[in-house]
Amino acid sequence: MGKDKSIAASYARQFAEVEGALPGRGLAWLDALRANAIERFAELDFPTPKLESWKFTNLRPLTREVFAPSPATRNGLGKGDVARWLADDLPCHLMVFVDGHFRADLSELGALPRGARVASLAETLAGDPARLEAHLAGNDAIEGDAPVALNTALMADGAVIALDRGVALEKPVHLLYLATAATKPVAMHLRNLVVAEPGSSATLIETYAAPRGGRYWTNAVTDIVVARDAQIRHFKLQNESVDAFHLAATRARLAKGSGYDSFYASFGARLSRNEIATRLDGEGADCRLSGVYLARGRQHVDNTTVIDHREPGSVSKEHYKGVLDGDAHGVFQGKIIVRPGAQKTDAHQLNKNLLLSKTAQADTKPELEIHADDVKCSHGAAVGELDAEALFYLRSRGLDPAHAQRMLVEAFIGEVIDGIGTPALRSHLGRLVAAWLSEAED
Repeated sequence: MGKDKSIAASYARQFAEVEGALPGRGLAWLDALRANAIERFAELDFPTPKLESWKFTNLRPLTREVFAPSPATRNGLGKGDVARWLADDLPCHLMVFVDGHFRADLSELGALPRGARVASLAETLAGDPARLEAHLAGNDAIEGDAPVALNTALMADGAVIALDRGVALEKPVHLLYLATAATKPVAMHLRNLVVAEPGSSATLIETYAAPRGGRYWTNAVTDIVVARDAQIRHFKLQNESVDAFHLAATRARLAKGSGYDSFYASFGARLSRNEIATRLDGEGADCRLSGVYLARGRQHVDNTTVIDHREPGSVSKEHYKGVLDGDAHGVFQGKIIVRPGAQKTDAHQLNKNLLLSKTAQADTKPELEIHADDVKCSHGAAVGELDAEALFYLRSRGLDPAHAQRMLVEAFIGEVIDGIGTPALRSHLGRLVAAWLSEAED
């Protein structure tokens, strides 16, 4: 992005100004990691649509200005600002972050079973940095595109969840990231790490929201290590300010017999991109990715996924649906890779988009890359409008146009939402969808 080289240089200068105050300063391995990452960011610069993986998403709106690291302040938020984002009747281990920094006064971690540790990244770097070195200091920590590299350089806080062998968390861990309106554009470079040792299991909920709106940039990276026979269920809700930017990368590694089940729901942000990259490194690993995205106005929402089958007998199922209104633009890019030797792979992918206006757009690019011959793989994609006959039928039964459309949209995405295994989360998402649809009727 030659025209925006000054932006990349500005972030490099920003790093030089703030690196002394970043958590973990003085740890040789972390200082070297951050330095290498900012160099990589300067080399890569922000991606442009000239890159195939960014073909449908232009970051120009994000690169028109430099977002300063968000300071830790009280911000006047209270328990009421937290409660509205929690699912009813779902007890959880709650960690609240405000403007990218952990707030113990708003959090309710409760009692954790022996062998389970949940703490903030900043706390862990201060008290137990050795626990993080093996997972952050490897080459993989700075692989990826420029936003991931910049995250590695400037990461200030996030959550660290570690489960010992055989530990099962009965209650979910809910990471609630709240952003407040700022007087200047700020960025939150968040880093989460989940390590599930053999036979362990947990449910992780990530929520990103803005109680008061505002213009800011959330740049989040979540690394998940799922050891042999471990199970991680991951529910993520993105409901940022409509003036905000949300770039997130989730990277999961699955060992033999392990499982990773992810559900992503997107409602907010002016521009959002959610990347999920999974490596099925063990025989019999099971990966499930699903999600819904709803956008209107001039929102841009991008879902980009990679499922990499590396060993025999692994399974992946992927199902995303989008609803787009106004001038919104939705993107789905899903790639399934089956490596040589990964025989008996069972992989299926489906993406469908519903356009509610003549000016809404959807780009969908499912892709299979298969290097083994004894596999079952399929993919499909569709973009369409509401069924005119179904609308006519509902109108003939006395429903007004808005209610008829609402019923059809709810039925369209309900197929995906019904797959959420936790009833409280299913109901929570259903209420958010209903609220989104009600806004169009007001």
